[in-house]
Amino acid sequence: MTAKNTICLWYDQDAEEAARFYAKTFPGSRVVAVHPAPSDYPSGKQGDVITVEFVVMGIPCVGLNGGPTFRHSEAFSFQVCTEDQDETDRLWHAIVSNGGQESQCGWCKDKWGVSWQITPRVLLEAIANPDPAAAKRAFAAMMDMGKIDVARIEAALRG
Repeated sequence: MTAKNTICLWYDQDAEEAARFYAKTFPGSRVVAVHPAPSDYPSGKQGDVITVEFVVMGIPCVGLNGGPTFRHSEAFSFQVCTEDQDETDRLWHAIVSNGGQESQCGWCKDKWGVSWQITPRVLLEAIANPDPAAAKRAFAAMMDMGKIDVARIEAALRG
């Protein structure tokens, strides 16, 4: 990968599985290369997959199989802007039904612990609405949701 800036995600030992899941789930995503370790290392042996180069929706990433020392947290997340309820549902369910877990306000976590914000465009526009009352209603509606419900956000905007 020749990108100047690449996101490196630390996995215990399944960076390749994660990269392949992202490639099949998110448009504009693919696995670029899988690299074996040239020698033994603290969490693996020579020949084990050490890094995986992949792209998630156009963003270059490297998955590092570094062992169990570090875990993902909500301090980092991918925010995916969806166009409608169908896309929101598809991506949310793909993550959650593959061993992930639901959270609040459009957030969920995949089975490797990477956080995702599955965020419909209507929500982003609603909370930035120039009418403070409409933005407040949409924000309040979002606060009660797990997966975002586009129709409820639109209804909150209307009052």
